[in-house]
Parts: sequence; structure tokens; C-alpha cells
Amino acid sequence: MKRVDHAGASSKFIAIKDNADFHDKRLWDLRKKRDAESEEIPEWEELRTLASAIKEHTLTHLADYLEQFERNATANGIVVHWARDAAEHNQIVFEILSSHDATTLVKSKSMLTDECEMRPFLEHRDIEVVETDLGERIQQLDDEPPSHIVVPAVHKLRADVAKVFARTIGTDPSNHDVAYLAESQRRHTRPCYLQAQAGMTGANFAIAETGSFVVCTNEGNADLSANLPKLHIASIGIEKLIPKIEHLGVFIRMLSRSALGSPITQITSHFRAPRAGGEMHVVLVDNGRSERLGMTDFWYSLKCIRCGACMNTCPVYRRSGGLSYGATYSGPIGVIIDPTFNLRQYSALPFASTLNGSCSNVCPVKINIHEQIYKWRQIIAERHQLPLAKKEAMRVAGKILGRPRLYRAAVEAAAAGLDHLPRFMIYNPFNAWGRQREVPASPAQTFRQWYLRNRGAKR
Repeated sequence: MKRVDHAGASSKFIAIKDNADFHDKRLWDLRKKRDAESEEIPEWEELRTLASAIKEHTLTHLADYLEQFERNATANGIVVHWARDAAEHNQIVFEILSSHDATTLVKSKSMLTDECEMRPFLEHRDIEVVETDLGERIQQLDDEPPSHIVVPAVHKLRADVAKVFARTIGTDPSNHDVAYLAESQRRHTRPCYLQAQAGMTGANFAIAETGSFVVCTNEGNADLSANLPKLHIASIGIEKLIPKIEHLGVFIRMLSRSALGSPITQITSHFRAPRAGGEMHVVLVDNGRSERLGMTDFWYSLKCIRCGACMNTCPVYRRSGGLSYGATYSGPIGVIIDPTFNLRQYSALPFASTLNGSCSNVCPVKINIHEQIYKWRQIIAERHQLPLAKKEAMRVAGKILGRPRLYRAAVEAAAAGLDHLPRFMIYNPFNAWGRQREVPASPAQTFRQWYLRNRGAKR
């Protein structure tokens, strides 16, 4: 498959200045709200440590907890299916729907189904899939994937949404009022709930002890999708397991605070058994997770609770937009997850980072994201997956950085020359660094020159 060109795609997003500015400010606002909420809880760091430990314990005993979940869910009346990969997941869902003569499926937000590309699979088999989450619906109507784990259409302005709705559901293209747009989508989608023969949700957490699962939403669409049709299908990644119901409170306290800077999601729905006269099916999906669990350096990423906090704080993601990553998972968490699916295709993503560590600092389950990003860079270089230009640049940089005298000479030469070079020699199509920034003026002296003059004689 073609390599993702993150730099090229992000340049297109940055060129749309109003959207890029809004995207950066909106997500940073979520980061600030997250900080304010976490500071209100004295035991916040203890919760992070505990959540990380619970996840680590579960993942290191995953087979046992999966079997326990299946036993208890089956005892509750749930039909449990196992899917090794995306193709098997999609086929299982299709067969369940076909056995019930279902031609319309209403679903709440699920990154797993996006990962499996389930919607086009079903649509090619004449099954209509209606996204009911507002952000996901906007993206579906605009024929785009979600750009963020929690706020799928965050890269769009209200005027963009007005255009999409006017084109697809017949609203007034000049009316950008948020309440009007939300109500219009609600009125357009509500009949689908009544007409659909099946509903689908994902799951934020699955509890082995009870054989139940939990879905956290702010719109109530998951409850409608799960309860109005008689058939409810839940697609759940195997990493979503936690051992006991008592552990749930740890994650619920941190999920919405980390994601949106709000104390809790509006609706936390517990699903334990099918309702009277209905059916409930759970599809437990691997799709590379077992393989990742065996990766010494990268299995920690399976702790992720999909809060998006790492995305909200990341300076690269905030300024480049989620669609530039060319994958279901974008931002820092995507940078470490995506190469596990296809290293060559996503080999550029680990370089879409400053390695500042902010993502690791805000992660509610303490995933060492920036360290994993650095490790992926090493692996990509070792496996000769670097683009030729980057490979050559790294080779030259390695020689310079490995020889102190050569490095000092290069720094001094650059300092002396940059201020006097004609602009076209710095700002041209061959220098990507200068496309969105100005090279700062050179200091009067290097740090080493200052140190030798002021401190060197005192050693």
C-alpha cells in the first residue's frame, strides 16, 4: 500500500487558516479544561497509577479474563462471537444481520468498526449503516473518516457543517447556528431508529466479572441504537476488558475529564443482557491486538482507553489535523498503534512528533507514548523504511554530531552565514523547514563560546 504522506497532507490542512487556527485553539482548550479538572482531584496521580496497574494486570492475564467474560456474558443470555481480524469481524456482523433480514443498521460511535472498515463492507452488501453520533454523522455525510477519537469532526467549522447538511439533508446553507444544525440532524436521524432492524454500539469497558459492558456517551444515541431495534450488536476490542465492576469507577472518573475536561459523560450505559423479546450479540475482536501484546516495546499501547488526551495536547496533531495521518487512529496514540498494522504504510508517522513528552504526561493510564514513538523511529531506520531524503539527512547529521570539532565548526559557520544569505537560498521549495516559519536571527555567540569566555577559566 502507498505510504502515508503526513507532511503533504498536513500542509493542505494548514493552508486553510481559519480551520487550522480553530482546530489548534479548540483542542488546546480541551487540554486546559482537562488540567483544571484533574487538579480538583487530589488523588489524580494515584488514580493514573492504579488505572495503569489494572490495565497491566488484565493484559498479562488477558486469556483468562476473556474466557471469564464469555462465560458470564453467555450466562446472561448474550451470544458471544470471536473475530481474529477485521475481515472475520465484518463477516460475522453481516451474517448476524442477514439472519434477521436486517437491511438498516443504526450505530453509535465505534473506532473499532472504523478500523475494520465495516461500514463500506456492509454497504456493498446492500445494508444501510447510519451513524448516529453527531460528529460521526457529519463525517459520514461528507464522505470523510473521523479526524479525532472523541470529537470526530473537530476540524470543521460550523459553516463547513452547514454546507455538508445543506448538500445532504436539505438544510439552509446560510444558517450556521449550532442549535439549528444539531436539531436538523436529530430530526433527520430519529426516524432511522424506528425503521432500523438492528442497532450497534462499541464499548468503552467490558467487565469480566459480570459479563457486561459499558458505553459512555454525551448524546444518548448509543441507548437509542441499542434499545429501539430488537437486535443489538456490540463490537468490542479484546483490550477493553477490566476484571471487576469495582475497577470501573477508576476509569469512569478519568475518562471524560481526560477527553473533554468534564467531570463525567452525560450518559454511562451498562449492558448486561438482551431485553425481553430481543437479542444481544457481542463480537470480541483481535485484529492484531494479540500480536501487539507480544511486542516487548509496544504492548503498553493496549492500555489505551481512547480518551484522546494525547491528541488534545500534541502540538503536531493540533496543527496538522487528524486526517493528515491517513489512518483510523491519529495523533500520538495513532503514531504508535498504526505501524503495528502496516509498518511500511505508516513509516512516516513516528516522525510526526516533537518527542516533547506531553502526551505521556496527560495519559490517564500512563502509556509511555513518546518513548514508543522514539523506539519506532529506531525500528524504521533499522528496517530501511526511511525515505531516501530523510535517510541521507540522518547520515550527514550523524557524521556531524559524532565529531565535536566538525559540529562546532558547522554551528559557527551557520550562525555566521544564515543572517547574510539571500532569502531565496533559505526559503525555497527544497527547504521544508522554511515553508511555515522564519529562521530566527543568529545569536551573537554560541553557548560554547559564552561558556569558554565566562566559565571556562574557572574550572
